Amino acid sequence: MSIEGQPPTRAQEHAQAQRNRILDAAERNFIAHGFHAAGMAGIAESAQMSPGLIYRYFESKNAIILAISERQLQEKQAKLSALQSTRELAVRLCKLFVEWQRQDPGVINPALLLEMSAEATRDSQIAQAILNADRLSQEQGSAWFKRMAEAAGCSLSDEDIAQRLFAVQTFVDGLAVRAVRDPHVDPKLVSESMRLCLRHVLCFEES
Repeated sequence: MSIEGQPPTRAQEHAQAQRNRILDAAERNFIAHGFHAAGMAGIAESAQMSPGLIYRYFESKNAIILAISERQLQEKQAKLSALQSTRELAVRLCKLFVEWQRQDPGVINPALLLEMSAEATRDSQIAQAILNADRLSQEQGSAWFKRMAEAAGCSLSDEDIAQRLFAVQTFVDGLAVRAVRDPHVDPKLVSESMRLCLRHVLCFEES
């Protein structure tokens, strides 16, 4: 762990690179085999590491799943912070769907998202981690919605923002399911549907 305000040391950078290598390998195995069938031996083989080395960074498969969830949350927070308009939000979500369709390795796989949700019904630790991640995402999303509304001169109560954010989140969750069930959906249909969604849930959509 680096001291705040100071750059990480070479050893810390190496450790983080190793962790990411393990998480990437674990994601591939979870997608291919599911959480229960994917074992530490398969993850080690995919990462081209010994199982013993993996245990130096993660004490269990559950710890890997939790770390994947945390990494996903950090990525979502960074991308949301970078958005400066609702138009950018629509463009970004449509781009995300296309990346899901292509199973782009640069984004979290939608099948893995569904797998994690299913695992949460069986594992209370994972369920709590996902719930905590959702709450943090909602807090950041609410703050972003509020900034966009104020910039557009639109007054929204906290309840209004929560309702609109929930509608958008539900739409995006549905996109993940659709990308898995029907990967050949026309991206233009997604774009128009997103524009329609935003038009109805936001009072500050740009024309």
